[in-house]
Amino acid sequence: MSRFRSANQEDSGDSSIDISPLIDCVFILLIFFIVTTVFVEETGVEVDKPQATSSVKLEKSSILIAVTAQGEVVYGGREIGVSGVQPLVKRMTQKEDLPVIVQVDRAAQAGIFVRVIDEAKLAGAKKVSIATLKQAAL
Repeated sequence: MSRFRSANQEDSGDSSIDISPLIDCVFILLIFFIVTTVFVEETGVEVDKPQATSSVKLEKSSILIAVTAQGEVVYGGREIGVSGVQPLVKRMTQKEDLPVIVQVDRAAQAGIFVRVIDEAKLAGAKKVSIATLKQAAL
């Protein structure tokens, strides 16, 4: 009986819980979610896209070209011009048939936009799409 009393007396002392393994688990989960996050590909310039009543989500692996209000044609954050669209699309579609997505600013000239689409089609792009903002439901 004395054996049980001595065990109870030892337990009444200062006890603390080590939470360092819990902190390690939280940081491992945080790193996992940061690494597995899918990052959105942007063109590198701000484009004021027009509204659309219907839209379709496209694949993530695509060629994203932007036409600014000033008439600049941009890919990957640098200006390539209308003449740079065809070589770019040819180079990018050699291995895989990627769709071309053109983000056009609302204030851009329609002529430049049409030339960009024509250059992409001449380069052999099978799918050329226009990026718009989905119109809010009324």
